[in-house]
Amino acid sequence: MKLRKLNTKFYVLFLCITAFILNSCENMQQRTLPIYNPADFKPELVDKNLKNKTTNHTVSDFNLINQNGQTITQDNYKNKIYVTDFFFTRCGSICPIMTANMVKIQDEFIDNDDIMLLSLSVTPDIDSVSVLRDYATNKGVIDTKWNVTTGNKKHIYELARKSYFAVVEQGDGGFQDFIHTPNFILIDKNKQIRGIYDGTNDDAIDRIINDIYSLKN
Repeated sequence: MKLRKLNTKFYVLFLCITAFILNSCENMQQRTLPIYNPADFKPELVDKNLKNKTTNHTVSDFNLINQNGQTITQDNYKNKIYVTDFFFTRCGSICPIMTANMVKIQDEFIDNDDIMLLSLSVTPDIDSVSVLRDYATNKGVIDTKWNVTTGNKKHIYELARKSYFAVVEQGDGGFQDFIHTPNFILIDKNKQIRGIYDGTNDDAIDRIINDIYSLKN
């Protein structure tokens, strides 16, 4: 009799655990990330010409040079989910933390060719290809997963302000213009913004990893 009651309890427990797992899987499959357009951001983050745009925002085409001297464009990220950040190699404050967290994302998806990373230098005149090559090697950047780039300063700053909405400060990309942001921006396979995260925050890194899995599914 006692054995029968014990078996019944285990059976009920098994059913409860199974139901919980199935429900959790269903919720994960139904999870949908928002698609961000200019009007969804704080006004100070958005160029005045884009403030009222509510649909169909995608990241603009770009032309950059990576740590190996190769030209990097949207074609390199076609049908990819990727994370973008803005950094500079001489930064001693937030950038080392951001780079270490980008490495965490890189390692999490090391075997998934659909996930990539893109870092853009905000001091491109200083961060030459050779400087980026040394930086990438020292930080553990895997070339096939992560492009660490330099290029035309005005072009990079326009991308930060008009495509990725990564910075509050307005400017013209000129000599005295300087941006410094901890933001990581998550881009989907359709070149749409799906999330913005604090790249120096451990909890935010956990969220972005989970959100990448959600996009994959």
